[in-house]
Amino acid sequence: MLKAVLFDMDGVLVDSEEFICQAATEMFREKGILVQPADFIPFVGSGENRYIGGVAEKYNLTLNLERDKARTYDIYEKIVSNKLSPLPGVLDFIAICRKKELKIAVATSADEIKMNINLREIGLPADTFDATVNGLQIERKKPFPDIYLKAAKMLGVGPGECLVVEDAPNGIEAAKAAGMKCLAVMSGFTREVLKEADWIVEDLTSVPEEVLEW
Repeated sequence: MLKAVLFDMDGVLVDSEEFICQAATEMFREKGILVQPADFIPFVGSGENRYIGGVAEKYNLTLNLERDKARTYDIYEKIVSNKLSPLPGVLDFIAICRKKELKIAVATSADEIKMNINLREIGLPADTFDATVNGLQIERKKPFPDIYLKAAKMLGVGPGECLVVEDAPNGIEAAKAAGMKCLAVMSGFTREVLKEADWIVEDLTSVPEEVLEW
């Protein structure tokens, strides 16, 4: 029986990819490296260590990861101020989950600072949720199931009692590897790419009742 809903953040609750790309690009520019938005695509959803580090490897640049990541977040926070909104249907879907007395959690590969910035900007601060898990709390990122298993444990529910809401193939793979059902949102990928999910919707305004009725 469904007891908890675990939300990925980027692409599910909010679309911040454009802005973190801008921030990272500016950080690299300050180092004299002109990177392209397409350089980041292979690393989307894998956490900022890999997001920034993967592009640095491509350009043979050695980073001071903690310092350069902190600089990226400084730029990011300024860029997104008053520019982020929850994606369509997010607020209503969370309200439905609460009405059904389901536990809710955020499980994101992003670092805690980015998670908190995003949730604050969209009006869903971390304490809106029963638990949050960020990329600094797990070693193996998606597609490994660790982040979702940790979220379930924090909520005190079994993996088979969880629904994961995702937007990317890596996240769907992580959810299925954790033994959880998955609802995919088509915010960045096509239906064909997301086909391993149990349900696929355009956005959270069009979720079939059956998704929360098992």
